[in-house]
Amino acid sequence: MPLELVGIKFNSTAKIYHFDSGGLELNVGDKCIVQTERGEELGTVVMGFSNLEHLHGCGKSYKKILRKADEEDCEIYQRKASREREAFNYCVDKIRERKLAMKLVNTELSSDGKKITFYFTAEERVDFRELVKDIAQRFRTRIEMRQIGVRDEARVMGGFGCCGRPLCCTTFITQFEPISIKMAKNQSLSLNPSKISGLCGRLMCCLRYEFEDRVSGRRQEKNGELEMEITEDELLTQEEEDVICQPQDNAPEKSAGSPEDPSMPMDTDLKYQQ
Repeated sequence: MPLELVGIKFNSTAKIYHFDSGGLELNVGDKCIVQTERGEELGTVVMGFSNLEHLHGCGKSYKKILRKADEEDCEIYQRKASREREAFNYCVDKIRERKLAMKLVNTELSSDGKKITFYFTAEERVDFRELVKDIAQRFRTRIEMRQIGVRDEARVMGGFGCCGRPLCCTTFITQFEPISIKMAKNQSLSLNPSKISGLCGRLMCCLRYEFEDRVSGRRQEKNGELEMEITEDELLTQEEEDVICQPQDNAPEKSAGSPEDPSMPMDTDLKYQQ
């Protein structure tokens, strides 16, 4: 049987995973059950076979889709989503009660229901050990607190850009690339922070789209004998962004509880069994 790949999403973020349909007749929008590292997950088909022909024959192996999702699978997914909302609301209340300087972004319940992961943003380190104890006592399961950056927050929350379209990071961008203020300068764009910053407060990802063509291109003016070449050396990393992008959230994208601070837990996956 020939390999027939489909693209599947597991949530509203832009990351698309490829699976072998295994001969199943799947259309865009269909729900299906696939085997992942976290167990069986329910996903939605977003790309059909005709859009993934370029991946065939590349020699890479792909996992097969287990089956189409039935009513029972959808009911299990709905109960899982309901418990995630319950955990989210409870955690928000406890954060306010303990006056912690953190913002809860999302919750994720594992497929087996034995672990809940909480995604949050914070400008500084947060001692959330007592918070974890409260949540573990309430839900009787393992708790993991994971700190994310402002770009990931925008991807999870979603929204619309200044162009009026849904955010690129929620629709098709699967990996964040370094963005530099020089990208705006070399394209003769306005350096007004309000015009070149996205909802996350960082430089907009779309500044890179047309700049890639200019990296290897040259512009020559015969009369003025002017030649300009843009090289990769002009690209700056996110940490080297010009101060014109301020104010921005410069909190590093890392898991909370790093061993750099001896007062914090050594492991981000904090387990409390009651």
